Amino acid sequence: MSQFASFRDFYPFYLNEHSNRQCRRMHFAGSTLVLAVILLAIFTGNARWLLLAPVAGYGFAWIGHFVFEKNRPATFTHPLYSLVGDWVMYWQILRGKVKI
Repeated sequence: MSQFASFRDFYPFYLNEHSNRQCRRMHFAGSTLVLAVILLAIFTGNARWLLLAPVAGYGFAWIGHFVFEKNRPATFTHPLYSLVGDWVMYWQILRGKVKI
């Protein structure tokens, strides 16, 4: 059972797990690559490109955690909230609410 009653409860924890600027940058790069891979799959009509999406997203994020943040990704314990947190943080970075 999750220790968080809702995503609203989880998100401050998620942001704390991403306090290192380089880690946030790696997340942002990985998420941007995921969007690029999805667009590539759509425009080429080749769904096999989508196989790269998890590699791009998780690869960059996990490097950010293990190399810069020095912690375990929240994905390991809270996979769904973590996935939502990635995209909320991405949107907040684009809007200037979270700094990279």
